[in-house]
Formats: sequence, C-alpha cells, structure tokens
Amino acid sequence: MKQGIHPEYREVAFCDLSINKTFIIKSTAQTKETVEIDGVTYPLVKLDTSSESHPFYTGAQTRIVEAGRVEKFRAKYANLAKKAAK
Repeated sequence: MKQGIHPEYREVAFCDLSINKTFIIKSTAQTKETVEIDGVTYPLVKLDTSSESHPFYTGAQTRIVEAGRVEKFRAKYANLAKKAAK
C-alpha cells in the first residue's frame, strides 16, 4: 500500500446517546472530541441510535397486520363493486 494516502485505522469510542452506552471498535471516523475510558483516551463519535437501541435490532419493532387492512378495504368497497355490476 502507498504510504500517506490511507486514513488512520484506530480504536474509536462510539456513544449511543439514546441509551448512554459506549462501545469501542476500530474505525477511520474522524472527530474532534475525545473521551477517556479506563485510562486510555479515544476519539469519540456520538450516535443518535445504534444496534443496541434501534427497534429493528432489539425486536421492539411492531409489524402492521396487513390482512386486517386488506379485509377492511374489501368490506368498504364491496358495495361499490355490486353497484357497478348492476
């Protein structure tokens, strides 16, 4: 690899602000903020949501029951179909 053209790949602290949880992973994310964890200073990236708090990943996401919506639509417009057939 060429020297000096690649971003620095280092450990970065990511803080999920919705649940106030911090995790450290390797990243090339650039930031001006830092945080000290266990005596080590890491660059800090603040997140609104992460896989720890997002409803899709936590299983809290609810699915809309499509069958109920379709049946409601059919019942509502069944009379129109009968009138159009006459």
